[in-house]
Amino acid sequence: MNMLTTISSRLDGGYFMSNSLWLSTAYPRDPFPQLDGDVQCDVCIVGGGLSGIANAYFLAKEGKDVILLEKDTILGGATGNSTGKLTAQHDIVYAKLLKQFGRDNAKLYFEVNEEAVQFGRSIAIKDELRAADSILYSQSKLGTDILRYEMNAYTELGIPGELGRNSELPLQIDATITLKDESQIHPVRFGQHLAQLAVEAGARIYEQSDVILMDLKKRLLSMKSGHEVQFTELVLCTHYPIEALRGLQIMKLSVDRSYIVAAEGDMPLRGQYIAVDEPKRSIRTAQIDGKTFFLLSGESHRAGMESDTQVHYNRLYTDLQELYNLSTLTHGWSAQDPQTPDLIPYAGIISSSMPYVYLSTGYRKWGLSNSMAGARIISDLIVGKENRASTLYSPDRTGFGSFLLQALKNTGLVLKEFTGGHITRTDSPICTHMGCRTRWNAGDETWDCPCHGSRFRKDGSVLEGPATKPLNL
Repeated sequence: MNMLTTISSRLDGGYFMSNSLWLSTAYPRDPFPQLDGDVQCDVCIVGGGLSGIANAYFLAKEGKDVILLEKDTILGGATGNSTGKLTAQHDIVYAKLLKQFGRDNAKLYFEVNEEAVQFGRSIAIKDELRAADSILYSQSKLGTDILRYEMNAYTELGIPGELGRNSELPLQIDATITLKDESQIHPVRFGQHLAQLAVEAGARIYEQSDVILMDLKKRLLSMKSGHEVQFTELVLCTHYPIEALRGLQIMKLSVDRSYIVAAEGDMPLRGQYIAVDEPKRSIRTAQIDGKTFFLLSGESHRAGMESDTQVHYNRLYTDLQELYNLSTLTHGWSAQDPQTPDLIPYAGIISSSMPYVYLSTGYRKWGLSNSMAGARIISDLIVGKENRASTLYSPDRTGFGSFLLQALKNTGLVLKEFTGGHITRTDSPICTHMGCRTRWNAGDETWDCPCHGSRFRKDGSVLEGPATKPLNL
C-alpha cells in the first residue's frame, strides 16, 4: 500500500488513487509506436504534453513533416496533472503585467490566451470541454484591496471582468472578480483528441522514445534505443531544455510544486475559483462519465525542498471535509511547473545564435492556454508567418536585471543544495542531471531534486526532467 493510500485510510477509512483524476479517466487507446529506426523530418518536437501536441498539430496542418518524441506516454506529465482550467484569468497577474510590460503587452498576453481558449472550444468534442466562469475571490480586507487593484488593470486593459460578490462556495466571500464564459477541460481527453487530429494532419508521434543526446550543430538527436533523428528544426517542449543550452535558460527558471485532491461531489459548480488570500486554494468541479468530482488544489512550495509532503494532502483533505462536507476522496496527485522571472512564458527561438532551436516552457501553472498560445507562436515562426506575440514570449527577450536576480537565486540554491546535500543527506541518491543530492518525497513516493526539479520514481527511473538518466540506487 502506498503512502497516499495510507493517508486516506487514516482519515476516512477508505482508499483513493494516488494518480491524477484525468489520467485515470483517459480515453481507452492503443499506444503510439516506439521509434524503431533512423528517421529524418522537417521539425522534431521533444515532449508529449499539450505544448508538444499543439505544436505538432499546427505544424502538420501547415504541411511540415513533423515527428514528436515522448519518453514515456503522452500527456502523463504537467498536462495530465493540471487542474484543467482553460482560461485567460491566470490568478492575480494583469496588474503586475501592466506595471512591468505596459498596456499593449499586458493586453496582448490576455488576447493570445483568450484566443487559445477559443481554439480549444473549436476542436473539443463530447465532455472534453465545458464553459465556466473564472472567479478570483477574497476573504479579507487585504485580499479585497488586491482584487480592486487587479480590477483597475482589467479596466485599463479592456478585459471584461466584473467586480462584485459572485460565489456558489460555502465560504464567507468578501469580493470577487468574474471573467465570464471561460472554459474548463478534461486535459487528457482533450489532449488525446488533439493528438489524433495532429496524426490525421500527418504528424508522427512516438512514445517510449527517450532522447539521450542532442548534437545541435549536426541537427541530430540520439535515442536511448540507439536510433537517430535528423531534423531541420527542433522544438523543446520539456519543462527544462534537456541540456542547459544557449542563454542558460536552466538558470532562469524556478520550479514550484502544488497538490490536488478530488472527491465525489453532488452537483457541478458553474464557476472555477482561485483564492487571493492565504492559504491559496483553487477550486473546480468536473463531470466525467456521469459522475461529478470536486477538485481542491493548493499547498504550493519550491519543488524538491520538502520530504514530508503528506502534510499537504492532509490539509487539503481536511478542507474538503470541514469546509465542503465532502469525505469520499477518490484521487490525490501533485504537479510542478517552471516559471520565468517575469511571469511571461518562453515560446520561441532559444537564442539568436541558434535560430533553428525553439523552446516552450515556464507556464507558471497556466500551461493549458499558454501552451497553445506558445505553439501558435512557434509554428508561425517556423513557417514564416508574423505573430504579434513572438517578441513578448521570446526566450531571448531583454530584461537582464530580473534574469540576473533569478539566476543568482537559482544558482545560489543549486550551490547550496549541491554542497549541503552531499554533507547532510548521504543516504539519498545523487541526481543524474547536475549532481545534486535528491530528497525522498514520501507523499508521492518519488526522489525529488531541489536544484532543477528533476523527479525519479522509487525504482530510480526518470519521471520528470531535466535529468535523462536513472538514479544509481
